Amino acid sequence: MNNEIKFKSLAELYERLLPALRSKAREIHKKGMAYIGEEDIWNYLKNYKWTTSKALDLGDMVNDIFNIEVQELDHYVKEELKKYRRKPNQEEI
Repeated sequence: MNNEIKFKSLAELYERLLPALRSKAREIHKKGMAYIGEEDIWNYLKNYKWTTSKALDLGDMVNDIFNIEVQELDHYVKEELKKYRRKPNQEEI
């Protein structure tokens, strides 16, 4: 008997993982990092952990969410924010 859960899209998988992502984001906010959201946790794991994993199941993904290295996530988010930092335009008019 195969108990494998299949998802039609990444959006569907994200929705399924959202309760765990929100829970972890709340935990991180209590540590003073309110700038980290569930989308940051998702993007970090999707881009850096899950792309190299094989035979990943939903339980593994939830485990990764709850056991994420917060310092590494914090560094990732800060680096991402640097890409979008606004600078004052000091060009002559």
